[in-house]
Amino acid sequence: MGTDSMRTARESPYRLTANLFGVAFGTAGLAQCWAVAGDTVHAPRWPADVLWIAAGALWVLIAAAYLRNITAQGRLLTELPDPVMGPFTALGLITPIPLGIALARHARGAGETVFAVALVLTVLLGSWLTGLWIRSDSRLAQWHPAYFLPTAAGGLIAAAGCAALGWNTPARLMFGYGLVSWLVLGSIILVRLFTQPMLPLPLIPTIAIEVAPPVVAGNAWFAINGGSLGLGSELLAGYATLMVLVQLSMASTYVRVPFGVGHWAFAFSYAAAVTNGLLWLGVEHVRGRQPLTYALLAVATCAWAALAARTLLGLSRRTFLPRVPPPPATAS
Repeated sequence: MGTDSMRTARESPYRLTANLFGVAFGTAGLAQCWAVAGDTVHAPRWPADVLWIAAGALWVLIAAAYLRNITAQGRLLTELPDPVMGPFTALGLITPIPLGIALARHARGAGETVFAVALVLTVLLGSWLTGLWIRSDSRLAQWHPAYFLPTAAGGLIAAAGCAALGWNTPARLMFGYGLVSWLVLGSIILVRLFTQPMLPLPLIPTIAIEVAPPVVAGNAWFAINGGSLGLGSELLAGYATLMVLVQLSMASTYVRVPFGVGHWAFAFSYAAAVTNGLLWLGVEHVRGRQPLTYALLAVATCAWAALAARTLLGLSRRTFLPRVPPPPATAS
């Protein structure tokens, strides 16, 4: 390692990776749970507002720290093509999509601007990464569920956002963009998970992302169709049920993974599942839906709080963020 590299390692001992945006993304997911509960059972609005503000502040903080870190460590041009962390870079662009919708409740013009810019950048990044994956010499074993993020997750979240803003044609367009991306990528990723060796330990929490596409698609379907049931919502709910049960079966595997940044993959995925459950309770007019709604909110909020507490503990112990690898030993 040269003198400049040694200096960089001393000044920036940590390697900030793009999955760190999952902290802000997961916080936005919980905010969405509370916002939906406000619409369905008139839950108080202030928890959603506090969480939206926290998600926005976290996004700004993480974006600044991440960009500074990858620039200082000479990783600016290698982040997107990276087969492991490249797909996570989409989180930096997707997170402002729900933040823009939340802002539009209070400042329509500003919220629409944030949303539109984030949507365009997400589509451009997703398209570029898709082209990169097509032309690169990739191996099946390197794929993991975060490959859903740039196109499937980005498209479906944007579809729900467009519907919330009343942009009906763009909502259906983005729903198709996200849905077909999910179907194409899902077949590849499940083949990888079924036939290849288990994911490396830090990537095992990304299996939680498998539950996200059907529930996020279900949330978008409700938004596009005005909260009404239909064959599409029922089909999506069926697959979502399978993926939720798969997550329960994975519990014994998840608990063996040392806590780190990757655990925030659980946050948005499970929050989106809770949001879908809240929407179903509202659409079906389930008896006792108010206590059931608050029970689901309590589970989602306590889970987020547990992640946040473990994160703060890890930061205090300097075990949460990955460190820059030491330079290779040289012969004397």
